Amino acid sequence: MRSEDWDERFGAGEFLFTARPNQTVVDETTDLKPGTALDIACGQGRNAVWLAEQGWEVTAVDFSRVGLDRARQLAEASGVDVVYIEADVVTWPPTKRAFDLALISYLQLPWGELRAVLASATDALAPGGTLLIVGHDADNIERGYGGPQDPAVLYDARRIAAELADRGVENVETAKQIDRVVETDIGPMTAIDTLVKATARE
Repeated sequence: MRSEDWDERFGAGEFLFTARPNQTVVDETTDLKPGTALDIACGQGRNAVWLAEQGWEVTAVDFSRVGLDRARQLAEASGVDVVYIEADVVTWPPTKRAFDLALISYLQLPWGELRAVLASATDALAPGGTLLIVGHDADNIERGYGGPQDPAVLYDARRIAAELADRGVENVETAKQIDRVVETDIGPMTAIDTLVKATARE
């Protein structure tokens, strides 16, 4: 989707999804020592703001101006500072070896574009830094609820882990499918996500 498409979606209501952080992001980062964090394709800033509330120094990037405006409002309402950058994460080059955490959350792109983002994310990691990737899994179409219905933009944990290994990421500690319960008008439904968590070489 183009930035204009996301501007329209983000501008249609209060928050497109929720102002609360993604629960998997919370679960996987709670035990990390706060440092510098990069939120890649931050949307309306829910994860970036939550990380800042936990003491992280957060830089958050997205190409939707409307989404970033909402993110700034959320940060201000929460009393935290987040550095927001308007840019296309497929081509934007982050500072290398600068971040203790790089987060990619539900950035559903075709593989060629996702590979470019993975390359940028791994380059951005400081020695020993953590890369956390969460997104809609390829099996979600057949066995899960919601999410994109285009297989070309859905995640495969093994493929992502192999790409990270090729990029020199030393420790891929988690690469698997996880279930996520979604509350709907017809009751709770289960979505299938990909979770990949890796540590950069010291």
